[in-house]
Amino acid sequence: MTDKKTTTPSPTSIERARRKAVEQQEGAQRMAEVAREGVALRKNMERLRALRLAREAEQAAAAASADPSAATPKKRARKTSVS
Repeated sequence: MTDKKTTTPSPTSIERARRKAVEQQEGAQRMAEVAREGVALRKNMERLRALRLAREAEQAAAAASADPSAATPKKRARKTSVS
């Protein structure tokens, strides 16, 4: 007896191949979506960083022009121990 493999695929193997192709396509779409989200996130972080740095520079300039003595921190008095 010789067993010959059939050349026609079974319905389960056809379904398995179809599901695998769909999963690969969905995976590729998700990877592209994640990449787009990453780009958008980094762009937003860069924008917010620029705003923060501009705000800090503006505050520093305002503090320096308003009161020059406020720019330098005062020394704290040392506590003396009572024996």
